[in-house]
Amino acid sequence: MRTVADRIRHALCFEIIGLLLVTQLSGWLFNTPLVKFGVLALVLSVLATLWNYVYNLGFDHAMLRFAKRVQKTLLERVLHAFLFEIGMLIITLPLVVWWMEYGFAEAFSMSIALMIFYLVYVYVYNIIYDNVFPIPEPEYE
Repeated sequence: MRTVADRIRHALCFEIIGLLLVTQLSGWLFNTPLVKFGVLALVLSVLATLWNYVYNLGFDHAMLRFAKRVQKTLLERVLHAFLFEIGMLIITLPLVVWWMEYGFAEAFSMSIALMIFYLVYVYVYNIIYDNVFPIPEPEYE
């Protein structure tokens, strides 16, 4: 399992890189003022960092309990990314409606576009991260 320090590094790097990418793309894609979306993106990033830590800890514990390992197969990586984004959608949709002054349908569309971006990003990021910082094998007694 990963250490607390490793989980913090993972979450912070994920959010910083993601924030830089999504802020640039979203102003162009959604035709929103960069500052308004930038503030939302920053708040979503903080929420995502907290969710990332809690979610990955829980997912790793579930993997260890049910699969007796923490290394993920391709299918498990896809499931990991998808479930993470569904959780983010549930957590953040009300905030997007309120801050962007969108109706539910418009906020949902924006959230789905962000989710698609992050589904690809979380998958690619975690493969790269796991290669740069391999998961140590758990010790069994």
